[in-house]
Amino acid sequence: MRHLVTLRDYATSDITALVRRSLELKRIVLSGVPRREAAAAHALPSFEGRTLGMVFSKRSTRTRVSSESGWAFYGGHPMFLGKDDIQLGVNESVRDTAQVVGSMVDMLLARVGPHQHIEEFARHSRVPVINALSDRYHPLQILADLMTLYETFAPEASAKIAVGDAAAREVPMPSLSGLRVAWVGDANNILNSMLVTYPRLGIDLSVACPRGYQIDESAWRFAQDHSRGVGAARGTTYGQVQRSSDPREAVSGADVIVTDTWISMGQEHEKVQRMHDFAGFQVTESLAREGGAKPGWKFMHCLPRKAEEVSDEVFYNPERSVVFQEAENRKYAVMSVFEFLMRHSTKSRSA
Repeated sequence: MRHLVTLRDYATSDITALVRRSLELKRIVLSGVPRREAAAAHALPSFEGRTLGMVFSKRSTRTRVSSESGWAFYGGHPMFLGKDDIQLGVNESVRDTAQVVGSMVDMLLARVGPHQHIEEFARHSRVPVINALSDRYHPLQILADLMTLYETFAPEASAKIAVGDAAAREVPMPSLSGLRVAWVGDANNILNSMLVTYPRLGIDLSVACPRGYQIDESAWRFAQDHSRGVGAARGTTYGQVQRSSDPREAVSGADVIVTDTWISMGQEHEKVQRMHDFAGFQVTESLAREGGAKPGWKFMHCLPRKAEEVSDEVFYNPERSVVFQEAENRKYAVMSVFEFLMRHSTKSRSA
């Protein structure tokens, strides 16, 4: 049984295949062609009669809308199970919930707090489990971000791939080797997911977190282990990683600057201290200029955004910010994961 707990568990070939399919699915959905008409031409599976169980212990906008609408596109039924809808965390354990809900649905998508909860869901569920966010990893966001990077920095190849016909299948995924991404923010689940993914695709990753905010050592070691030598799956050199506490140092030579919330859900009581610690970390034109980012640098953020994290001048600048394109791509990324896991699930059940 395949699950998506973290992209750390996925080969680079699987990651690029998921992004390729995401590009194809975006074109299919936006074409407006009815699903039944598009199914034969684009090998769309049918989820008719199948249910996606969506267990959310945290509220969400992009994850919920992308997952519900994406599953429904295939003709399936998405079932939202919020923290006030089921017994999880009240009278029932994660293990029991995984076994009970997993016996009645065809796939589980869970948005949780502790990462150990998503691991427990995967351990005890009889159907594929997708990590829709945990405090350690957010793989769906990174797939959408990769899709956005391909569209932004390799638009011609991405457009050819998106066609999805026989000729498109011969177009190789463009290389992102040498692309430089700067992370300016908290040491959180988005950063961890970038660390275990980007260097393997040839992307250089420069990280700046305030002093006292420790990067997950396991994710950092994994990134270092995959930041040297040659990536056998793609035949390209792995990207490099570096870290500091100076955002200006991190953005030097950056093609992309990325940040996220400084105060995640459950950290509200730390707001005063965090606002003090993150002084100077707001992404602005002056920060990028002083740090020496490339003239055409782009800005990314997984949203929702708070004003202290990035200036309006950057966030709403269509020449700079790709955040809304990035948000939309969450739908096509999760759809590609649905297809991938359902395909492997079918093989597993029939084996």
